[in-house]
Amino acid sequence: MLIENILGAAEALFTIQTMALMILGVAAGLIAGAIPGFTITMAIVLTLPFTFGMPPIQGLATMLGVFVGGLSGGLMAGILTGIPGTPSSVATTFDGFPMARKGRPGLALGIGVWSSFFGGIISAVLLMTLAPQLARVGLEFGPWDFFALVLFALTITASLSGDNLVKGLIAGAMGLLVATVGSDEINGVERFSFGFEPVEQGFSFLPVLVGLFAFSQLLSDVQDPAKAREPLMPPGAKAVRIEHAKAIREVLSRWGNLIRSSLIGVFTGILPAAGGSISNILAYDQAKKASKRPQDFGTGTPDGIIAPEAANNATAGGALITMMALGIPGDIVTAIMLGALLIHDVIPSPTFITDSPTLAYGIFMAFFFANFIMLGLQAVCLRAFVMVTRMRMYVLTAVILAYCGIGIFALNNIVFDMWTLLIFGVLGLAMKVLGFPLAPMILGVVLGHIAELNLNRALSTSDDLTLFFTRPWALFFLILAVYSSVFPWFQRDRGKKRWTLWFLPAMSISMAPPLFLMGGVARPIVGGLLLAVGGYLLWGHARNGWQLESVAEHDVHLEET
Repeated sequence: MLIENILGAAEALFTIQTMALMILGVAAGLIAGAIPGFTITMAIVLTLPFTFGMPPIQGLATMLGVFVGGLSGGLMAGILTGIPGTPSSVATTFDGFPMARKGRPGLALGIGVWSSFFGGIISAVLLMTLAPQLARVGLEFGPWDFFALVLFALTITASLSGDNLVKGLIAGAMGLLVATVGSDEINGVERFSFGFEPVEQGFSFLPVLVGLFAFSQLLSDVQDPAKAREPLMPPGAKAVRIEHAKAIREVLSRWGNLIRSSLIGVFTGILPAAGGSISNILAYDQAKKASKRPQDFGTGTPDGIIAPEAANNATAGGALITMMALGIPGDIVTAIMLGALLIHDVIPSPTFITDSPTLAYGIFMAFFFANFIMLGLQAVCLRAFVMVTRMRMYVLTAVILAYCGIGIFALNNIVFDMWTLLIFGVLGLAMKVLGFPLAPMILGVVLGHIAELNLNRALSTSDDLTLFFTRPWALFFLILAVYSSVFPWFQRDRGKKRWTLWFLPAMSISMAPPLFLMGGVARPIVGGLLLAVGGYLLWGHARNGWQLESVAEHDVHLEET
């Protein structure tokens, strides 16, 4: 039966017309993703009317091509110009742009492309094998669990702040404040509008994002007239050759980061309304925390490119899992795809795969092969994108600002969005001059709305605050939030102070109870393993007399000498 379904899907998918449309879709997604302000959602919406007259597999394959291409296209603008083409590429700029400015744009783009490819393939394999099982996890989430998840994500601001922890927290709080401007979606109450009508709807996320990143970066680049006349990259960068082999070696040598980030992306995609804008920053944060050299992040380390790019492409597979198995869109793009299915009288549900196996496996295979098409098109076009770095800075600035302005205005056809772009551009420049990191503010803007909405829903459903601690998933994320908040101090004092010896064992043991409360078979087993790991770490420290690592290494060195 499985082979018959695959053969039936392959027969419908692998036609000249369908494959040509997929190639066009991926190319359109790459272009849309590379233009700051022109989102994947806009590209999918523009593609949707053209798919109405197509068979379901053909139409969805075209839209999947745009989806995959858009997720990968965002890295080009982020790495070459420092301006993320899409919200799902925000974290890519943290290390991709510094690496490009060091004269290695070809390597940075290669690492980004291959990370996207491997993340997409891992996600596609999980989509094909674990769709029904993984979708049930997303079904378990209520507003209490979503709020706890967002609270955990907000603790990342401490990690993204580096040495400027206080300034990072202030920037994060400013982002949350921006997210509260406008009408409350639940009660319709206006906040912080001060009677100014355009502000009553709040600040659109994309003008804020592009303003903070684009204007602040471009204005700082052209402050010096002499610098403005120079190319974006140093002269030596003109001779840089894109080395795919080296990029593949860099990615595969960091296979742990690749797999972890891909799994983060899949899990985040499964959660309705989470999406790549959260997964890429979550993966970047976890890569930084797991790294032996966290101080290298932000200076152009390959791990800082691998993590967000693997995660945002893997998010697509997770979002498709919930759409196909439950009929719940994982993000805006899959919500549009869900609408396309409904137009063709196809209703996703837990029985969707068994009721419409040809269409289901066609979607699986289309997503899988879209990643190969993306890789081929990226490989052909990378040299053209690297040539962008040879343009003089003032020319690039004018062109990018024009694209940003056109893209932002075209989003909603609202003039005030242009003012939002300017206001946050000036604010971003001021923050950079004063030493405030921009990433925590962006995170606050992205997550503030989701946090407020789910907190409102939770309190409207029940005024019992203990539900935030008695629901297993909410408790699990709250525990992670506590340890994530303390982690920067743990990294700073590790090997220097004795309290750090308790951190990892305590975290392993603390995470076990929520897993036991979830029931089933697999999760209690994982909880038991965490308890065993925590106990083993405690036993190891006790056996060594609770000696610090630096002290123990010093004693060993003395014995050897």
